[in-house]
Amino acid sequence: MASATAAGLLTAAKLSYPALATRGGSAPRWGVAVDLARAFAQGVGVAPELIVLGRAGKAGDTVSQEAADIGFFAIDPKRAAGIAFTDAYVLIEGAYLVRNDSPLREIAEVDDPRHRVTVGLGSAYDLYLTRELQRAAITRAATSPTVVDTFLQTGTDVAAGVRQQLEADARRLGGLRLLPGSFMTIRQAMGLPRGRGEAAARVLADFVEDMKRSSFVAQALARHGIDGAAVAPAAGG
Repeated sequence: MASATAAGLLTAAKLSYPALATRGGSAPRWGVAVDLARAFAQGVGVAPELIVLGRAGKAGDTVSQEAADIGFFAIDPKRAAGIAFTDAYVLIEGAYLVRNDSPLREIAEVDDPRHRVTVGLGSAYDLYLTRELQRAAITRAATSPTVVDTFLQTGTDVAAGVRQQLEADARRLGGLRLLPGSFMTIRQAMGLPRGRGEAAARVLADFVEDMKRSSFVAQALARHGIDGAAVAPAAGG
């Protein structure tokens, strides 16, 4: 791939969701994104260098500014200005969490001027809910993993995030419950700087389709014990 230098392939991913990557010391240790990055680097004949980032927005900036060759993101039109996305490789549910004594019972009840919703700054669900919520107010936690703690500390009404993370926080803290259903499906993809051109984008897109078709992604999800994520269908499917 023309964008990969002799020094290796720079890869950016956030570490807030284990379907992507989990930190092990000073570097990403395991996760589907780590497996994909290593497989792609091997395929183009370079060594991967994995960049540790804690926030989705930072990963997007790093790739769009060409400080990394590829990255892992939720597909969003705002990010598409600087990033050429592949089709999704996994689908992840975005969910709402409330306190047990909350009067909220359904997702449709959240968008109300009486409610404040806490999201992770720059996350896919921040971008989505900023567009979609017409009446509820949005407050932002510094990172996705701190959403529930911020929601509890600031006394907002709803925490929004990846279902798996919210379920883990509910078990950890107690006194919390998820609203049934999901408010969005997060389409997690790979991407590269738009300036790298259409040929490079096609190489990456074809790689993702091969990884889905060969069951590489499904096997990685199973190997890492990831619940709450599903392999995305083939592009155009």
